[in-house]
Amino acid sequence: MTLGRRQFLGAMAGTAASLWLPRTAVRAQETDLPAATFWGTVPVPETSLPAAKGAAGSIAASGVLPLVPRALAALDQHGASITARDRIAIVDFSVPSRDPRFHIIDLVSGTASAPHLVAHGKGSDPANRGWAEQFSNRMGSDASSRGSFVTGELYMGRHGRSRRLIGLDPENDMALERGIVIHAASYVDPALVPLQGRIGRSQGCFAVSPRVIAEVLEALGPGRLIFATS
Repeated sequence: MTLGRRQFLGAMAGTAASLWLPRTAVRAQETDLPAATFWGTVPVPETSLPAAKGAAGSIAASGVLPLVPRALAALDQHGASITARDRIAIVDFSVPSRDPRFHIIDLVSGTASAPHLVAHGKGSDPANRGWAEQFSNRMGSDASSRGSFVTGELYMGRHGRSRRLIGLDPENDMALERGIVIHAASYVDPALVPLQGRIGRSQGCFAVSPRVIAEVLEALGPGRLIFATS
């Protein structure tokens, strides 16, 4: 049976365990203390999942730190739908596809795993230059969407193990109907970057390398935030 967007969110809110995140984390950039000082004070619940297996380092060193307050604000805004708050992902579409731009942030330890390559949609880059230049929420656009997504169920599709996504904002609320998911793809290969200066494009999905799909799916279990911006 296929769940509609509203049914899915209701089921997620009723069954998943919610993890506490202090609102002061949103203000980490406004103080002299490092962001990890805030996030490191969050207790680790018994229900939290293991951290991502990729090499972890400071959020500041990852280069994604300027986007973290916006992602945390989105986490707070969509608190009723984001039922697991130990870990989030940030996708920075302002950088080209040749650069790793899929960041998984552990809010408990204040660390970030090594970022991953991730594809953007063909409709976002019609000239195939490696830059996401436009975004769409429209069926058939083959474009990426920006905004807040909540991770859903695992399923086996034509790309193997994949995870469904639910769009939470007006600019991405057709994600479930469009089939925007996390999946692996052979065109997301680091070896392509020196050959053509970019990786391949998806149909709007967050496609990652088959080498890291297991890590990504494990780290971003159901009820977690993916915040995509440009």
